[in-house]
Amino acid sequence: MASTELRAEIREFLRSRRARITPEQAGLPAYGGNRRVAGLRREEVAMLAGVSVDYYVRMERGGLGGASESVLDALAGALRLDEAEREHLLDLARAAAAGSSRRTRRSATTVRPAVQQVLDAITDAPAWVRNGRHDILAMNPLARALYEPVFRDPRRPANTTRFVYLEPDRARELFVDYDEIARDAAAMLRLEAGRNPRDKALIELVGELSTRSELFRQRWASQDVRYHRSGHKRLRHPAVGRLDLDFEAMELASEPGLRLNIYTAAAGTPTSDALKLLASWVASQPETLARESLAD
Repeated sequence: MASTELRAEIREFLRSRRARITPEQAGLPAYGGNRRVAGLRREEVAMLAGVSVDYYVRMERGGLGGASESVLDALAGALRLDEAEREHLLDLARAAAAGSSRRTRRSATTVRPAVQQVLDAITDAPAWVRNGRHDILAMNPLARALYEPVFRDPRRPANTTRFVYLEPDRARELFVDYDEIARDAAAMLRLEAGRNPRDKALIELVGELSTRSELFRQRWASQDVRYHRSGHKRLRHPAVGRLDLDFEAMELASEPGLRLNIYTAAAGTPTSDALKLLASWVASQPETLARESLAD
C-alpha cells in the first residue's frame, strides 16, 4: 500500500468512527440541531482525547506515524473503539511509522504435513485451516463435504469471501444469514489489510471484489473491522438440510497468520445427527473423492 493510500485509509477510518458517535453518547452537551457534520466534530474528539485540535487534525489526515501509544489509547477511548478497531488503529499507526521500510509478511499458501494430520485426526467435526485472505489451505473430508458449494469454483485455493460476494445466489442458498456473513467477511479482510497492508495477493483480491461486486464496495467503504473467533453459523446443506453449528477459530502458534476453524453441534440436536449423516456419506466415498486435493 502506497503512502498516499495509507493516509487515505487512516483518514477514512477515523472519519467513519467519529461520524457514528453523537455528542450525547460522548457525554458532551448538544448545541441545538444545527450541526454540519455527522457525529462528533474534530475539536470534540481532540478534547476527549486530551490533544490539541491541530494535532488531531494531523492524525486524521493520515499523520499517525509519530503518535505515542498513550495518545493512540486516548484516541481509541474517545472514539469508543472496540478491541478489533483498536488493533486496526495500532496497525495503521505502525504502518505509517514504518513507511516504505516495513517488511511484507507473506501469507502462507500451504500447510505442513503435520497440520494436515491434525485435520485428518478430527473425524467428528468439519475442520479447516485458512490464511488471512480467507484462502482455504487444508481441510478434513467432513469440511470438504460441508462446504461443497464453495469448492465448485475450480480456482485453488478456494476462497470463502470470493464465494460470498461473486457467487451471491449460491451463497444465499448455503448461508441462512447471508447478510451477516457478507458483512463479517469484508470486515475481517479490512482487519487483515491493516495487519499486512503490502500483501500483494490481498490487494489483488480486494481489487477483484471491488470491481465485480457493488455489495462488497459498500461493505468495504464502511471501514468496519471485526474479529472472527467464535460464534454460530447456520447453513442449508444440499444433502443433509439445515445445520445450526457452533464454530471456534484458533490461531496456529506454529504457523503465524493461519487459523484453524472447527464446526461442532451439541449432542442430541438435529444438527448433531445431520453431521453424523454427513460423516457417514463421506466415509462411503472413495478416498480420492472425499479428499479432493486443494492444488487441483
